[in-house]
Amino acid sequence: MTDALVPLMVLLPLLGAAVALMLGRRQRAQMAVSTAVLAAVAAIAAVLLAQVDASGSGIAVAVGAWPPPFGIVLVVDRLSAIMIIISALMLLGVLVYAVGQGIADQHRETPVSIFHPTYLILSAGVFNAFIAGDLFNLYVGFEILLSASYVLLTLGGTGERIRAGVTYIIVSLVSSLFFLSAIALVYGATGTANIAQLSVRLAELPQDVQLILHLLLLIAFGIKAAVFPLSFWLPDSYPTAPAPVTAVFAGLLTKVGVYAIIRTETVLFPESDLSTLFLVIGGLTLAVGILGALTQADIKRLLSFTLVSHIGYMIFGIGLASVAGLAATIYYVIHHISVQTTLFLTTGLIERFGGSTSITRLGGLRRASPMLAVLFFVPAMNLGGIPPFSGFLGKVGLFVSGADAAGGTPATETLGTSSPGPDWLIWTVVAIGAATSLVTLYALARFWNLAFWRPKAELEGYRSRLIDSVQEAPAGATVVATRTTPVLMLAATAALVALTLALTVFAGPLFELSSRAAENLRDASVYVSIVFPGGVR
Repeated sequence: MTDALVPLMVLLPLLGAAVALMLGRRQRAQMAVSTAVLAAVAAIAAVLLAQVDASGSGIAVAVGAWPPPFGIVLVVDRLSAIMIIISALMLLGVLVYAVGQGIADQHRETPVSIFHPTYLILSAGVFNAFIAGDLFNLYVGFEILLSASYVLLTLGGTGERIRAGVTYIIVSLVSSLFFLSAIALVYGATGTANIAQLSVRLAELPQDVQLILHLLLLIAFGIKAAVFPLSFWLPDSYPTAPAPVTAVFAGLLTKVGVYAIIRTETVLFPESDLSTLFLVIGGLTLAVGILGALTQADIKRLLSFTLVSHIGYMIFGIGLASVAGLAATIYYVIHHISVQTTLFLTTGLIERFGGSTSITRLGGLRRASPMLAVLFFVPAMNLGGIPPFSGFLGKVGLFVSGADAAGGTPATETLGTSSPGPDWLIWTVVAIGAATSLVTLYALARFWNLAFWRPKAELEGYRSRLIDSVQEAPAGATVVATRTTPVLMLAATAALVALTLALTVFAGPLFELSSRAAENLRDASVYVSIVFPGGVR
């Protein structure tokens, strides 16, 4: 019975987009449709997560009753169910925020007739990517969400957004070209694009052919995940969009790339060992991203650089090639999706209330809006890794896993035949990760101190070492400040802040769930048995 729910996670958003488009200018009806669809997907994901967690396996659905590998197969295991439910909750929260913003601004930033259908199509692409059982369907999921993201990124039609959109489109097309080329080569070498079947057939190829195919896929997914040195495009693309769009992009789109990398390492190439490469890239992503954040005066660009930087934690966890490292990575992905989305929504409130997002133009916000001060402070400290928040717990989990891998702890379970990288390299990345956390905390505390604690009367002529080294965003501009903020925007942001706190309160059960999901990924045969219960040739 629950098998029938799996396709609905993609079908409902697509049908909802069609209905929203037909409703045209009936704004309230469109809002109701979008909200109902995302709430339904979140409920379905919760049901499926409960079932696959209880069974310890997963669900595979053959679309159109065409058996795999001949038809499209949708697969839900613990990891994909976790990703869908957290994504649906974020998409729902951002939608409520966008509705509140649209009502207040007469839908200048998010025109209803365009925004809601496109937003639901983006959601369908994200959900499809998480449950795709073959590489081509994964590619289709990427293209659906990317096509929708082009529209959302350029809403408003300003010159800055068009320029950012062009950059984003070019980079995305290059990524898609790598991915499509990799799929063609994989199919030519193995005769299939089914992920479960590829898990068996790729292992039969010569090692040099495997390495080429592996690296092609990692380049494609690395661009989407914004890992160094493939992250140059992100800080100039995301900050230009409306606040709800930026929040969704920052919270979800890069994590789809991270998810694809996890699948690649645990199912497609479980016998390949690129741990050292992952550790090096993870360390560089951490360092380069946070150094970029230090120089930013604009909070949107600062958060964009921290987004790049904290992807490094996830790449580091994958590079540990252990069940514990992967479990900590899954927990950190959940944390980062929620906290990064919440911070960008709060930044939208700051821009409305203060008229700018630059620390050189903001002051006195704590006195003017104590609630806004709290809404920014809590997720900022969470991202900075202050105990006992989920950011601290996730980083500790990663560092402890790194220490166990470097120390050769007997209880450490590895993924497939992979082995962790050199001990000195693991300890180096752990040190970089700890330093990155401290620098993240410094950068966010600097912004909070100047924007919220500094009296507004001191803005003119203000000089401080805190801002002497920062630079403004290109084409940065002020907006008209509105001292009243719609209730829906505040309520949505507060709800997501509460969700980030729940990740701390329920960290124990979430870590256990993440560990069970990682345990499923320890052996690729678990995924294969979900799709082919009788075995695969």
